[in-house]
Amino acid sequence: MSVEYLELSLSGTLIEVAVLAMMRRMEYPEVVRYYRDARVKREILDYCKNRWIAAAGPHAFVRYWANGAPLKLESDSDFERLFQEHKRARPRTIYASVNVYRKLETTDDLEKPENIILTSPIWDIDGTLEHWRDIVEVARVVVDFLEKEGVVKSVFIKWSGEGMHVHINERAFSEEVRRKVHPLNIAYSVVEYVIEKVKPKLRELERKLESGVKIENIIDAKRVFSVPLSLHKRVDLACVCLKPEDVDSFDVSWADPYNPKHSERWREYEEGEADSLALKAFAAIGGYPGWTGTGEKRATVELKAKPEERETAAVAGKLGRFQVMALLQAARYYVLTGDLEKAKSFGLNRAIFYAWAKHYGKGYQPRYPFRRPVAPVKTKIVETLGEKTPVSERGWFAMGGVEQRPEDFDRQVASRVSAVVPYDEAWKAAVEYVKSFPRNVLTDPQKFFKKVYEPVRDEFVERVVKGKKGKTKTLLDFFG
Repeated sequence: MSVEYLELSLSGTLIEVAVLAMMRRMEYPEVVRYYRDARVKREILDYCKNRWIAAAGPHAFVRYWANGAPLKLESDSDFERLFQEHKRARPRTIYASVNVYRKLETTDDLEKPENIILTSPIWDIDGTLEHWRDIVEVARVVVDFLEKEGVVKSVFIKWSGEGMHVHINERAFSEEVRRKVHPLNIAYSVVEYVIEKVKPKLRELERKLESGVKIENIIDAKRVFSVPLSLHKRVDLACVCLKPEDVDSFDVSWADPYNPKHSERWREYEEGEADSLALKAFAAIGGYPGWTGTGEKRATVELKAKPEERETAAVAGKLGRFQVMALLQAARYYVLTGDLEKAKSFGLNRAIFYAWAKHYGKGYQPRYPFRRPVAPVKTKIVETLGEKTPVSERGWFAMGGVEQRPEDFDRQVASRVSAVVPYDEAWKAAVEYVKSFPRNVLTDPQKFFKKVYEPVRDEFVERVVKGKKGKTKTLLDFFG
């Protein structure tokens, strides 16, 4: 469905949390303060008990204390120790092992299969933040299958920041079953089995998806996953938990780190609820292949964009609509004003605006404002190329009280364009393409969207960049 132009009032500076999460990044002191919150610490400590921990910073991934012992978080003092002992790593994201261990004192404890007392079956679902609804749809397929297998009370889902993890509480398998089948064999087999069983349903769903989503079995002896209420490594979102009955109402605003909507019911389980599934899966799969060193064959399902978009998406080299919109809006502003720096600000601002408008439309109001750790910049509403836009006192376009600066454009747009095609080449092609339209089209936001952006949004590289070189298209082809 095409995105229709929506003239939204932004004077209240209410905006979807996901957009702001992409726009800004918490300073490290804010990260430390976040983890000192009593609820955050309690949730993390409860989940991490007897698990091997990993902490990730901008350029480091640590799994051991300075004395060589496995990293673990079991008390408030462990939290303080983590941020003191590894302060050079600037920990931001906390992960915990799929395994629950009997003891964790030395590295030898990590190598003993008999030291593993529980293992969590976890399905890893990855996608893009802008298409988070597609991720939810895939998670729902897994949750529905588990329900049919009689596993309900012990299931919970984590929104990890740019994906979802579907869990079965490791205590849903009775001690009797765990004596028969090693916990790691149970977890691996259950995840593998379910993915294989839901493949047909996922292929049906694929026709409705707007983006690529991947679900896979990444269970292994030393695997870690994000813990409840951890911050994501790239975006300012928290890892929040929800129960199966919450899936239909979930939206990404729940992951606002300053006001997370997080269910503490991830602790719930019914012992023995998943026994039947475990035995069935183990009989079909045969357990974790890593024990024998024979190599690991893992179930993975990669879902592409809906069929009518697949060919163009492949041509575009995975250049997303967000980047195409930002690039063309920047070119539009530059052609009309000649100001390159403000053009970048305008381009990113409009891309964010349309990303929000697409999903929520006119009249949408988030449940609560995004609460910032710092005061939003002051803005005034000005008329810009036929659109009402907030502008900061420094002259940059803004959204939700956050400025879109030229360096933000370079980071969020130019760098991603460069991964597909040389940015200078794409920029020059965008400017020439925009110049080919009359001024009355460029100054009218609705006409610009329909006549300039929409025809090439999925074929920008092929129709604009390559067409600029004369390899495939001429200008007449855009309207033929």
